[in-house]
Amino acid sequence: MNSNHSLPRIRYSTYLWVLAVLLALTLISVLITYMDLGRFTILGALSIATGKSFLVLWHYMHLKHENRFYLAMIALVLLVFVAVLVFTFLDYGLK
Repeated sequence: MNSNHSLPRIRYSTYLWVLAVLLALTLISVLITYMDLGRFTILGALSIATGKSFLVLWHYMHLKHENRFYLAMIALVLLVFVAVLVFTFLDYGLK
């Protein structure tokens, strides 16, 4: 981050809404473990965790105000992560 770069002011209500969504998603991810969804239990929990990590990166770490290069690097990492997940679930499903 450049030293001359200043972030726009973000209202506290935005942070509180993001916190509320994160808490709700945490509750949902705990509740999903009690449901019998078969193979989809792990997929649901990982999908919720991915959404929560996106919210943290986007709002609390201020990625929405960063340079496009950083966003491209994050997208590349997420693409590799999704590829690893797909291969993991394919291996899990074929056993």
